[in-house]
Amino acid sequence: MLRRASDNIVIKYNKKTVVGLVEPITVLGPKGKKKEVMARIDTGATKSSVDFQLAADLELGPILKTKLVRSASGTGLRPVVSARIILADKEIKTEFTLADRSNMKYRVLIGQNILSQGFLIDPVKESDR
Repeated sequence: MLRRASDNIVIKYNKKTVVGLVEPITVLGPKGKKKEVMARIDTGATKSSVDFQLAADLELGPILKTKLVRSASGTGLRPVVSARIILADKEIKTEFTLADRSNMKYRVLIGQNILSQGFLIDPVKESDR
């Protein structure tokens, strides 16, 4: 089944949404602010992550807790906030760790905590954007 959502083709297979390795998302702030960004899909990340500056711009918060995270840059404690995003045709509210992603190509990383909510990954699928 094919549908258009936010100028991006949404593919469904067995009631799951197929996403590529990079997808356009909308991050929704609690006070009505929103920002469209490209997000990196990472099946190796257990929790999704958002850039500090993007979180500040959208006034995400409060900080709920901290989480010990292992990454390519080492192990450390990261603050955790709750946020809502729209990925493909789904609005999802979940927890994101905050990280300095200013030197990275993508300001948001989508991990297993979102992907387990009905998504399949097709590494050759390309976004329309």
